[in-house]
Amino acid sequence: MASAAGVVVEVAEDGRHLSLDRGFMVVSEKGRELGRVPLDDMAVLIATAHGLTYSNNLLLALLERDCSVVLCGRNFSPAAILWPLDGHHIQAQRMRAQADITDAFKRRLWQAIARAKVRNQGAILQALGHPAGAFEELARKMRTGDPENIEAQAARRYWPLLFGPDFRRDADEPGINGLLNYGYAVLRGGTARATAAAGLHPSLGLKHSNRSNPMCLVDDLLEPFRPMVDIAVHRMVSDGLLEVDRETKRILAGLLVQDLRTDAGVTPLSTCLFRLATSLAQVLSGERQVLDLPLSPLPLEIARGPSGKEGAHATQRVSAHVDDGDV
Repeated sequence: MASAAGVVVEVAEDGRHLSLDRGFMVVSEKGRELGRVPLDDMAVLIATAHGLTYSNNLLLALLERDCSVVLCGRNFSPAAILWPLDGHHIQAQRMRAQADITDAFKRRLWQAIARAKVRNQGAILQALGHPAGAFEELARKMRTGDPENIEAQAARRYWPLLFGPDFRRDADEPGINGLLNYGYAVLRGGTARATAAAGLHPSLGLKHSNRSNPMCLVDDLLEPFRPMVDIAVHRMVSDGLLEVDRETKRILAGLLVQDLRTDAGVTPLSTCLFRLATSLAQVLSGERQVLDLPLSPLPLEIARGPSGKEGAHATQRVSAHVDDGDV
């Protein structure tokens, strides 16, 4: 199983060449080395520039370490994710169990995931001083498979309270939507890595089932963590940061090392993703009964945020090379 290393590296400048040298990813331009990052520290490589070249050896080395390689489109949404075929030593067994899961079982698992998302949305709003009691009630009312679409009901209350009555979630819009796109791309890359490491197939989802989406399961598993992106974007907007630029990307890249509460203590978000994906694989194989979901964040944890400056995990794992313009 891959480690839960949390370094997110983005390459945002055109004309860079990425190659492998003795366990490091080397970034160069016109033959001049600009920087290097240890592969073992990398969780996600995000490519947002469009004039990049890569060595095949580097891509293979990253995939051998279950490091997700996310290729972004112009709106900062992932256009593709390179994903290792050999993610776990009993991958075939786990994928068979995943393929054989009944619809009723899928609905029960989705209920647990969606409830966690709604509760976390309520925790975010409560920390901001908004009325949030309805979210706990909505989560409690959610039935197996969410036939009343409680998740959508919660979203209709959530977005206006978080970003104002005029806000509309639109993945093709800039500003707040662009920041959300970028944060979700970071989260999606980390979730894809955890999914691969758990030996699960990313296309076999629980709730998401769009036939054109190769990452249905990834999009299922990241749902409880979306509110952590949302509050990070809210904090940036409150500080007057409305564009996806070097500063905001650096903040959002720190999401994977943000500490969250779990039953086993405080741990980085990236580790929570590993635990959730692994617990799903174990539930499918009958080794455990429930998913390993993080606890809802407390107001102080929400206030701390993914700055990369607070918390031991963040300061140890956020690379100085993340989107610093030299890389």
